[in-house]
Amino acid sequence: MIQARQQDEWATELLNGTVTALKNVVPISPRVEQPEWLNSELELSFGVLIGFTGDMKGNLVIRGSLDTFGNIGQEMFGMPLEDEMLQSFTGEFGNMLAGSLATLISLKGLETDITAPTVIRGNSTLSGYEQSILLSVIYETAGQLDIFLMLKQ
Repeated sequence: MIQARQQDEWATELLNGTVTALKNVVPISPRVEQPEWLNSELELSFGVLIGFTGDMKGNLVIRGSLDTFGNIGQEMFGMPLEDEMLQSFTGEFGNMLAGSLATLISLKGLETDITAPTVIRGNSTLSGYEQSILLSVIYETAGQLDIFLMLKQ
């Protein structure tokens, strides 16, 4: 477990690792918005949640529309994804991103393990996190993803 004063440094590593992981996983150039610290609950109607344990504990949540995930999937696989295939892709996309992130940050000395993805569909609210960081990523041809790093000490 890392000390609280180091948590901001690791949050920066997590953000940088997330951007690098996105660029490694998605074959579209993103426009990355300035990250924001959040002090409120997270509401979403579609997305994927991956838990992480180890030196830091929390969740990575990727929120987007069905269309955005579908557009990204089509860019990655060259075919439209719908219904169950789209939902399965969304979970696997979260898994690919979180796995890439865990590998990247381990190179910086932060050891983490990830959980299996949980696809969230329907109006949901997530709360109970000490710190949350929002990183919005816009793909001109696919849409917007909001990535939340929800940290617990």
